[in-house]
Amino acid sequence: MTWFGFLNCYKPPGMTSRDVVNQVQRKLKKVKVGHAGTLDPIAEGVLVLGVGPATRLMTQIHAYQKQYIGHFRLGESSPSQDIETEISRPQGLKIPERAELDIAARNMIGKIQQTPSAFSAIHINGKRAYERARSGEKFVMPSREVQIYSLEVIQYHYPDLVLKVDCGTGTYIRSVGADLASQLGSCAVMTSLKRTSVGPFRSEHAIDPNPLQDTELINHLQPATMAVEHLPKIALEQRDIERIYFGQSISLDACKLPTGISADKPDQSEPSEHQAVVTSLEIAAVNQDGNLLALLRPKNGNWHPFRVFPPAGKIEGEKD
Repeated sequence: MTWFGFLNCYKPPGMTSRDVVNQVQRKLKKVKVGHAGTLDPIAEGVLVLGVGPATRLMTQIHAYQKQYIGHFRLGESSPSQDIETEISRPQGLKIPERAELDIAARNMIGKIQQTPSAFSAIHINGKRAYERARSGEKFVMPSREVQIYSLEVIQYHYPDLVLKVDCGTGTYIRSVGADLASQLGSCAVMTSLKRTSVGPFRSEHAIDPNPLQDTELINHLQPATMAVEHLPKIALEQRDIERIYFGQSISLDACKLPTGISADKPDQSEPSEHQAVVTSLEIAAVNQDGNLLALLRPKNGNWHPFRVFPPAGKIEGEKD
C-alpha cells in the first residue's frame, strides 16, 4: 500500500483543521499527514490533506485559487469579525441597498489591501495574533495585499447577506464582509463560512474521514498530480528519471517541452483562469504512466530537480 497523494476531506463546523488531521493520522499510524490551508472552527468545507510524500507539495496546494460562501449579518460588529466574540450593535448605521452592495463588491475585485482581525491566525513576532488578543495584549495588525478574483452578492435581505468569494491564498473572508459593509456606512459579522473549493478539490467530492478505515481511505486517495495541475508537465525517459533521482540536472529536448517553455527563457505568463499563483517557473516531471516524479526548475540552461518523489526503495536526491 503506497500512501502518496491527497484526501479531499470535509471539515464540519466546530472542529479544528488539526482535529481532522489527527483523525486520519490515527488511522494511518506511521504515514505522515498534513493539511493545506487552515479552516477556522466556525468554518466548514474543503480541507485538503497531504498524505505521505505529498505533504511536501503543500505550497502548490496553497497557491490554488479558493472559493468560499460566507454568511454575514450587517449592522453588527465584533473584535473577531464573527459571532465568536462579543457583538455590538452601533446605532445610526446606514442600511445599504442591494445595488450599492453589488457596486461595492465589484470595486473590491483585484489586488486589495486587507487588515485581518486581531483574532486571526497570523503570526505576530512568532505568536498567533489570536493568542495575543485573547490574553488582552494590545498590538497593531499589519495590513497585507490579497487577491480577490470574484466577489458576488448571491443573497441579501437586510440584515442577512451572503457572499461568494473567489480569492487567492491568505485572504480573510470575514474581513472581506466587514470591509464591504464599511464602504457603505455599516459593519458586519460573519455568521458562517463554507469553503467550496481549493483548485480542483471541490466540496461535492469531499469525504468525511471519521467513519472510514485505512483500507477504505486509500480508495479516496487522489493522485499527487492534482497539486500540479497548473504546471506544465513532461513525461521523462528512464535515463532522465535515474538522473533526477540522484539530484542531477537534465537537458530536455525542446520539441518535448510545452510550447513557450525553455530553461533559458522560461514562460512567465499568468496561469489560465487564475487557478494558481506561480512565483517562479516550475515544470512537473512524470513517468510514462503519468505518475508524479519530481518538480523541476531551470538552472544553467538545464532542468534541476528541487522536489523528488522516487518510488519506495529508491535513493532520494532532493536538492533545494
